[in-house]
Amino acid sequence: MSTLLTPTVDVRRAGDRLTSRLSWLDSKHSFSLGTHRPDPTNTHHGLLLVNNEDTVQPGTGFETHPHQDMEIVTWVLQGSLVHQDSSGHSGVIYPGLAQRMSAGTGILHSEKNDSYRSPGEDPTDPVHFVQMWVLPDEAGVTPGYEQLEIDGELLAGGLVTVASGMDRHKDASAIRIQNRHAALYAARLRPGQHVTLPEAPYVHLFVARGSVDLEGAGALGEGDAARFTATGGHKVSAVEPAEILVWEMHATFAM
Repeated sequence: MSTLLTPTVDVRRAGDRLTSRLSWLDSKHSFSLGTHRPDPTNTHHGLLLVNNEDTVQPGTGFETHPHQDMEIVTWVLQGSLVHQDSSGHSGVIYPGLAQRMSAGTGILHSEKNDSYRSPGEDPTDPVHFVQMWVLPDEAGVTPGYEQLEIDGELLAGGLVTVASGMDRHKDASAIRIQNRHAALYAARLRPGQHVTLPEAPYVHLFVARGSVDLEGAGALGEGDAARFTATGGHKVSAVEPAEILVWEMHATFAM
C-alpha cells in the first residue's frame, strides 16, 4: 500500500449520480465519461472509469457500437441481456453469470434485453445490470470475450472473485481481465451476514441491491458507493438482503 496516499473513505450517494433517461433506458453513472463529463474531478477511482447502473426496457437495447482498449465487465441483477460482437462472440447474460469483453484493438458489439428474442410473447420485464470498465495493462490486445457461471459460489455469502488479472487469482474460478492490478468481487448477503473488504491503494464498494452498514461510515442504501484510498479491511454487514460489488485496485489511471 502506498505511503504517498492519504487514507480516506469517500461515500457517494445514489441520488447524486449523473443520469441518462430515454424512453427505453434509465442509466445512472457513478463517473463522468464521454458526454457525461460535467465534473472533471469525478472521472475515475483507481482503475475504474465506468460504473453504470442500467435498466433497459423489453424489446430494446444498445445497438451496435464500438469500443477500444477497455476491459468491460457486465453483471446482471435482473432479467437477461443478449451480447453479440464483431469477433463472432455471442451470449445471454443473466444473474450469477459473469461476463467480460476485452475491446483491445477495436470491437463492435450490441446489448439488448433478451425479451426481444421471444416473438409471440408479451414480455414485460426490464433487464437491470451494472457495467464496469477498467483500463487494460497494455493497449492493442486482441479483442476477447469470456463468461462464467458463479451463482453457486455466491450462495455461500462471502466475497466471490468475479473477474481478476491478479496473479494470486490465477487458479480461482473467475473470468480473467487484462489488468494485473485489479480484481472484482461480488457478495450476496442475508441480513446479519458480513464480509471484510480487501485492503488496497484503491477499493470501490457499490451497493447494487438492498442496504448495508459500512464499518465507520454507517448505512449505505441501494445505489450508494464508497471509494477507499490507502485503506480497507472494513466490515460490510447486510441490514436487509443485499448484493454488493467490490473492486480491489493496486494502481490508478492518470488522466
